[in-house]
Amino acid sequence: MATVTRMVAEKPVVIFSKSSCCISHTIKTLIYSFGIDPTVYELDEDPNGQQLERELTALGCKPSVPALFIGQDLIGGATEIVSLHVDGKLAKLLRM
Repeated sequence: MATVTRMVAEKPVVIFSKSSCCISHTIKTLIYSFGIDPTVYELDEDPNGQQLERELTALGCKPSVPALFIGQDLIGGATEIVSLHVDGKLAKLLRM
């Protein structure tokens, strides 16, 4: 978990994704629609992608991607992100 923690430490919004995942693409598009330019790590393009995926799973991300962090806090995966959006809470979190 140390690698993921280090990767999100100084970034306001981080998405762990896979370039081939349509759900990851949808979540990235949603976040971009708020005018946010997140730091995106594509696990299938990263040499340490498998290790990062294991760390994300250990943090509770199931499936491991997409995973959204805002201000170093794990927000969750697609289900959590969409639920927050539907409830009108995602925009508030992104404007911290």
